[in-house]
Amino acid sequence: MSSQLLLPLSDVLGPAIVCTAVGLAAVIDLRTRRIPNALTGALAVVGVGLAATQLGTIGLGGALIGGLLGFAFMMPGHIFGATGAGDVKLFAAAGALLGPASTVRAFFFTAIAGGVLAVVVAVRRRRLHQTIGATASLVTGRPEAVAAIEAPAADNRFAYAPAIAIGVVMAALTW
Repeated sequence: MSSQLLLPLSDVLGPAIVCTAVGLAAVIDLRTRRIPNALTGALAVVGVGLAATQLGTIGLGGALIGGLLGFAFMMPGHIFGATGAGDVKLFAAAGALLGPASTVRAFFFTAIAGGVLAVVVAVRRRRLHQTIGATASLVTGRPEAVAAIEAPAADNRFAYAPAIAIGVVMAALTW
């Protein structure tokens, strides 16, 4: 095999780690509806550590900005009750490995994947009409919309780490 076909370890280390970690988080979230702090914390430490030691393609500043962007992108969804705190921490930690540009791409891919998954979940639960109505209420700013969406009887919750995993993997593969 030609050595020209092999990528340097630093080019594949970050994407391999982040893809593995978000995949694991998706599996855990689907099974337990939780994302362990140990996983998100370790991912963030590894991202910043790779950057600090120059073992990845992202510099320290890029890792910190990527993490902050990931946090900033996901926090509004958490404030409105659409995502859990684990989702916020997972996306922020992934941002530390992706860097700023890929974190932006990952967010768009994640939003699309999350929308598709929400429709699939609503169809499977036979709640598509109610879900679309509640979403319209949320978008138009009706104050009672968040409470209606969060009500246990609404059955609107679903694991969001799979959407994050899809978005992050897509962004990492288009590095």
